[in-house]
Amino acid sequence: MADPIHQFEIVDLVPLGGTGLQLTNSAVFMMAAVAVTGFLMIGTTAGRQLVPGRLQSMAEVTYEFVADMIRSTAGEEGMRFFPLVFSLFTFILFANIIGIVPYTFTVTSHIVVTATLALLVFFTVIGYGLYSHGLGFFRLFVPHGIPGYILPFVVLIEIVSFLSRPISHSVRLFANMLAGHITLKVFAGFVAGLGGALGVVGWIGGILPLTMVTALTALELLVAFLQAYVFTLLTCIYLSDALHPGH
Repeated sequence: MADPIHQFEIVDLVPLGGTGLQLTNSAVFMMAAVAVTGFLMIGTTAGRQLVPGRLQSMAEVTYEFVADMIRSTAGEEGMRFFPLVFSLFTFILFANIIGIVPYTFTVTSHIVVTATLALLVFFTVIGYGLYSHGLGFFRLFVPHGIPGYILPFVVLIEIVSFLSRPISHSVRLFANMLAGHITLKVFAGFVAGLGGALGVVGWIGGILPLTMVTALTALELLVAFLQAYVFTLLTCIYLSDALHPGH
């Protein structure tokens, strides 16, 4: 049976001149996710029509979906972060979907990628919060209505919770994509292993694992969307803290 971890290996593809750097499969599929996003948002809307076609409708629905998410969590002021939030949502979504295709690479299954995105959000919150509110940003750690005798403990808990955001933000996406792809690979290996070892009988016995692979692939498509949605929703909630600290 094939090693289910092998699919996550980062492979050097092309050396970049004499710099010692390499173009890797991870970089290629990150660029592919960006290219798909660019095609969806630029290519399909360049010649906008009064009655949109399917791709233009998809682009408009995606735009409105993200905009509504921002307004519902961070208010109208949150729309100033729309480029960041929209870029995160579409990049993660298409990176997840591309990774489901056989013989591709799932960049969001690597903690270094998801941690980078989470830290981008984390430092954006801190930077904008301090820029807009100065020291008033630290009201975020002092909830209203807390009795004075337990306030220091609550403030400590709030600080620890805030500092742990990048960890939970990144690990949630990374762990779900990693686990899903390992499960798919294991069940697909059962099908190939049974067929190769037992011939016709093995292929008949492989019907159940094949059915599971089909069902899991459909589930992974749902998970690909849900994980992009959850990551983006948490981003909006965290950005709301930068806009409205202490609320």
